[in-house]
Amino acid sequence: MKACNMKTSQMNQFRSNAARRSSARAAFTLIEAIVVIIILGVIAAVVAPRFISKVGDSRQSVAKSNAESLATALKLYMTDCGSIESGAGIDILWTKPSNVEEGAWKGPYVDNADALKDPWGNEYILKVPGEHNADFDVVSYGKDGRQGGEGEDADVINGKK
Repeated sequence: MKACNMKTSQMNQFRSNAARRSSARAAFTLIEAIVVIIILGVIAAVVAPRFISKVGDSRQSVAKSNAESLATALKLYMTDCGSIESGAGIDILWTKPSNVEEGAWKGPYVDNADALKDPWGNEYILKVPGEHNADFDVVSYGKDGRQGGEGEDADVINGKK
């Protein structure tokens, strides 16, 4: 009977030691966790600038597409109301100008007033007569909101490549 108790005691001790070794192998050490965090930081530092530049490029594309849509809406406005007066703003697509007869204006020509803003939140500019197009230009001055610039700050003009 003593021999049996001895074996049971040894077996319990063996199981206890095995469980400790198993849990020690399953856990990360502090050094391993720090190494993983550093690797993730390096990957983020390499990938983030490329991703951010793509966001700027996509905003430029959206601005160009929206400028073209506004130009189409302005052509429809011209069909209904005649020529656009010099100095008119892009808001003529949303609110009826005072110089247009009541029956002629069939607007609004855009879905909402936000359609008159570029992806950076600045209102598109209507230039009459146009510098790049015959009748008018629809212009966004880019992220910085100032004329000129490169990259995301570059000007967007309908009909200009």
